[in-house]
Amino acid sequence: MVSAYIGKDKYRTRIELGNHSLIADEPTSLGGQDKGPDPFALLLASLGACVAMTLRMYADRKKWSLDGVIVELSLTREDNRSVIHRRITSQGDLDETQTARLIAIASKCPVSKVITGEVAIEPLPA
Repeated sequence: MVSAYIGKDKYRTRIELGNHSLIADEPTSLGGQDKGPDPFALLLASLGACVAMTLRMYADRKKWSLDGVIVELSLTREDNRSVIHRRITSQGDLDETQTARLIAIASKCPVSKVITGEVAIEPLPA
């Protein structure tokens, strides 16, 4: 379970994630103190981590020579539409077919599926 707490110190929010905790905030331009990433950066971080982990698992299963993966993400929002832009750079001794396969697999990570699927937000059971 994840919980978020905000007090009177706008907009600094403490987030608890099991054994981990972090701070989210808004940039000073939006009235925050820039003490941590904003909520959209956290969303992109979650997606980037999931893509990277998924590609590592896939390459390991295939026994490919993948030394590393860089996943770069940005978000643009216009009217009622949001677009996540993604660039994946693989490092290692991979041919064009393997690299193309990694790009295709990236969209199959669990967080990608949640973001691009139909999502409902409902109350937690008591």
